Parts: sequence; C-alpha cells; structure tokens
Amino acid sequence: MAHFRFYHPMEVRYGDLDPQGHLNNSRHLTYFEQARVAYMIELGLFTKDQSFMELGVIVADVHITYLEPVYFGQNIKIGVQAAKLGTKSMMWEQNMVDADTGQQLAKGEVVIVTYDYREGKTISIPQSWREKFIEFEGLRV
Repeated sequence: MAHFRFYHPMEVRYGDLDPQGHLNNSRHLTYFEQARVAYMIELGLFTKDQSFMELGVIVADVHITYLEPVYFGQNIKIGVQAAKLGTKSMMWEQNMVDADTGQQLAKGEVVIVTYDYREGKTISIPQSWREKFIEFEGLRV
C-alpha cells in the first residue's frame, strides 16, 4: 500500500447511502474529488476564492477498487498523492481509510491532465507545480 502524506477527513452522509445501507459506489468518486481539491489547496495550487475555470486540470481516467463497505457515521479519511508526473498529465493515487482502525476501504488511480479551459487545450504541467509535488511527495525526477 502506498504511503500518503495527505489525508482529508470525510463525513459519510445519510444521503450518500444506497438501498443496502452502505456508501453508494458513485459517491466514492465524489469523495475522492473533494479530497483532490483539498490536496491542491494544501499544496497552494488552488485557493477557495478561485474560479474552477482557473484550476487548470481535467480528469482523463479513473479506476477505483472497492475493498470494504462503508457505513453511515463511519470515521473515514481520503488519501491523495501525486505518484507520477508526465509532461501534460499526472497519475495520482488515492485511498479511503477507516480513520479509527486504519483499514483500507477503497483505493484508486486518477489520471489528471493540465488544461487551459479558456484556450480549450492541454498544457504542460507548470514548473511551479512540479516543484511543489516533488518537495511535498519526495518524488524522484
């Protein structure tokens, strides 16, 4: 299992449950997305007062492996880490963990592409972003 330096706490809401009483599989995507935004804020790549048009990323691919059911009121946290940096894309790893026991509940990989929404095209990962990922994650270049 990957070592995550960043975790974002999440509340399992009643409205996020499916008829079987556990977290709906589609909500994992929403929880992972919320944690990715928090990660970008933590690294100084995005601020709460910025427009999402300025965020400069777009999701290209997502894979999630569901390992255990998640229940209402369960104390969970979502891990995020930039694992690989390409020229215009990055592979981020994520996981969902029971914050009380440390048990991994789900894991995933997300391919993020840096994108200029105004121009409508992909762009190179900004050097300042690379430096922040390398410093925070200890990535080898």
